[in-house]
Amino acid sequence: MARVKGAMMTRKRRKKTLKLAKGYFGAKSKHFKMAKEAVMKSGNYAYIGRRLKKRDFRRLWITRISAASKINGMNYSTFMNGLKKSGIEMNRKMLADLAVNDVAGFASLTEKAKSALK
Repeated sequence: MARVKGAMMTRKRRKKTLKLAKGYFGAKSKHFKMAKEAVMKSGNYAYIGRRLKKRDFRRLWITRISAASKINGMNYSTFMNGLKKSGIEMNRKMLADLAVNDVAGFASLTEKAKSALK
């Protein structure tokens, strides 16, 4: 039986890692060992960042809704409670978009929320 040498696969694996490390500072883009560590670390940061992005956007939407509802004479929690009681099911992303782009539409939503709380 012939002996199998692994040089091709090893080179392919290393090239893949070095390609991912392209643009990194110093030896991290040239030396395989350092590149492998940097790529692993950057992958972890990217994974965490994808979760943090969702969190940050939700915080932004809540802040925008809160500011717009304060202009209309309500605070955020009573506004959301009023919407829920009035049967309006709208997510925070859409509410924040309304608060920024359609002020009159958001004002009508606050009126509906106020009437549902009475």
